[in-house]
Amino acid sequence: MSLAVAIQMDPIESVDIDADSTFAMALEAQDRGYALYHYLPRHLSFREGEVYAEARPLEVRAARGDHFTLGAPEKLDLTQVDIVLMRQDPPFDMAYITATHLLEQVHPRTLVVNDPAHVRNAPEKLFVNHFPDLMPPTLIASHLEEIKAFRREYRDIIVKPLFGNGGAGVFHLKPDDENLGALLETFTLLYREPVIVQKYLPEIRQGDKRIILVDGEPVGAVSRLPAEGEARANFHAGGQAGKTTLTARERDICAAIGPALRERGLIFVGIDVIGDWLTEINVTSPTGIHEINRLDGVKIQATLWDAIEARRG
Repeated sequence: MSLAVAIQMDPIESVDIDADSTFAMALEAQDRGYALYHYLPRHLSFREGEVYAEARPLEVRAARGDHFTLGAPEKLDLTQVDIVLMRQDPPFDMAYITATHLLEQVHPRTLVVNDPAHVRNAPEKLFVNHFPDLMPPTLIASHLEEIKAFRREYRDIIVKPLFGNGGAGVFHLKPDDENLGALLETFTLLYREPVIVQKYLPEIRQGDKRIILVDGEPVGAVSRLPAEGEARANFHAGGQAGKTTLTARERDICAAIGPALRERGLIFVGIDVIGDWLTEINVTSPTGIHEINRLDGVKIQATLWDAIEARRG
């Protein structure tokens, strides 16, 4: 199958080819004979019913320091490509939301992965609240008294920004920590949105688990082990990858959320599990392909492209 694929992502120059999931997908697409184009979200335009991007033909190779070649820029009508990969990293801000609105103009005539409307409606720390029975006790609020009441009930808590990513801005407040007020004042200065507050799960000391689902089915997992003295296991925060398998509880979690992911066209999803609890559903730019591939000897990017081809029909 010969397809034209436009990849909306961050600068190709800056990717870590040994860790970037989008790069793994691009390599697999190229191996399948697809034509690749690269553009940045700021190169999207909409005029008189047309969505186009200033895009450049892309070639990739697994050679550190020499991993790409870009051709000359061209005005690319996104209705004339087969697939758009929406793969830029958060922050999930108004620029990100605007990009989903523009790409919604071409989907599903051009298949956008993941479905842009449902990316917009399913930010990581909000979509998970559709499954309260799978989550630890959680509060989303700005009101200080509500947050204090939650803390009095659970004592040991995590506070984090509602639209953060990569473990940035995540704080563990122990029962005797006196910094809650100052922390919330700082958050108020930095963000307009409420914060998310959760009961601290001590199981994080043994790591959390990133599970990749492709079209609603689990295809691999990796343990993320926090660094010494850290309450965050995210790879961006220094977490280390460890080989793992899915527990019965984790399979139940995947089975519970899988149909909702499929219905929404969320083909590539990464969920985070701590102990027995689902903490996030990542739909914007999930990662973890390289770590799982290395540890398990699999090729998740091939499974992804098989699912994308099947969706396109």
